[in-house]
Amino acid sequence: MKRFYLKTMGCQMNDHDSEVITGILLSLGYQRTEAVEDADLILYNTCCVRENPERKVYGHISAFRRLKEENPELIIGICGCMPQQKEERQQILKKLPHVDLVFGTHNIHRLPELLDRAASGERVVEVWDEAQYEEGEDFRDSLPVQRSDGLKAFVNIIYGCTNFCTYCIVPYTRGKEHSRTPEKIKEEVLGLAAEGYKEVTLLGQNVNAYGKDLRESASFSSLLADLNGIDGLARIRFTTSHPRDMGLDLIEALASLDKVCEHLHLPVQSGSTRLLKRMNRGYTREYYLDLVEKVRKAVPGISITTDLIVGFPGETEEDFQDTLDLVREVGFDSAFTFIYSPREGTPAARWPEQIPEEIKKERIYQLIELQNSISDAQMRRLVGTRQELLVEGRSKDGLVGRTRTNRQVHFAGPAALYGSLVTVEITEASTWSLQGRII
Repeated sequence: MKRFYLKTMGCQMNDHDSEVITGILLSLGYQRTEAVEDADLILYNTCCVRENPERKVYGHISAFRRLKEENPELIIGICGCMPQQKEERQQILKKLPHVDLVFGTHNIHRLPELLDRAASGERVVEVWDEAQYEEGEDFRDSLPVQRSDGLKAFVNIIYGCTNFCTYCIVPYTRGKEHSRTPEKIKEEVLGLAAEGYKEVTLLGQNVNAYGKDLRESASFSSLLADLNGIDGLARIRFTTSHPRDMGLDLIEALASLDKVCEHLHLPVQSGSTRLLKRMNRGYTREYYLDLVEKVRKAVPGISITTDLIVGFPGETEEDFQDTLDLVREVGFDSAFTFIYSPREGTPAARWPEQIPEEIKKERIYQLIELQNSISDAQMRRLVGTRQELLVEGRSKDGLVGRTRTNRQVHFAGPAALYGSLVTVEITEASTWSLQGRII
């Protein structure tokens, strides 16, 4: 029996792609291993949104040259977003001559044939610029999936992105927006609920754009309402929401649908209207703040998280202070903070006003320190409150669950509670997690 080692880097879309890749490999008779030395196939599912993950890929794969020398029949492959970039693909082939297999995000379904060719001694490079599909259909609908969790599941509702933010490589690696039909999505979620899954996370680069490319009338809010009625399903989450496309109908869905969790990931990227325009985000600082106010008025206690970039080309100290001020005003529960990383092929990478690295680092430290203090205060406000948890597993102190607002809580209890909804009282809080006791 052949063994495969699969490493996933990047976002939840990549995580779910790896579940599909795993399903395909298991159907071919492979067995998964966590020991790279034991593998007959080493496959890296890659991310290219920032430079650091790419450097890790080159470092890791370079180290596997020795394994290839010891076992010439070992197949080493790189897939995902990195190969979707022509220049990066050329660098992979040049710098990593022991890599046998390179494919992208649009032709995962061809993995069995690509593996056969690689096993015969061919160096296989197959990357499609776009997925081939009919409206509402996608090759991934019929592929086997080996989910990494038996309680919570990722469900793609829309692929690709057509926003073309000036810093972002995703539209070039994931292709244009392409929605699955409501019927296909509901069929998948019904199946998951029947198998005992309690929670689904609906995935898309921009879930708020769902349905715009379909001939039949469909919207994200109507999809949520439809899925909310599925028996056995306890919770619905989604990511990511683009602020520009978030309408009152989605705010109403958050407020009225009992299975839709009170957590909204709403990337702002910058608090400066000037920079938001340069980023091609399609909204202003004032629009974003007004949107947050509407959401909090409709859903009191909702957890709002975000993405933030520092060091974007042309960012002045005033722009950066605008970001800090917005973070204070909104009071995000948490934030993914990033130093701007030039991506070849994007407009911003060509602009001359690149920010020196030392200034970027100084700003990210300030931003992280501010956000950590806000996150800590938000968590401590929960002490003494009662929270519904979905029990997700065990920890060294007992059990761990997650609130509807996506906060992790550790508490004592029997293992039999796994997969159950329980109510706990929060007894202690830190910046990153909570302690509680069962009511």
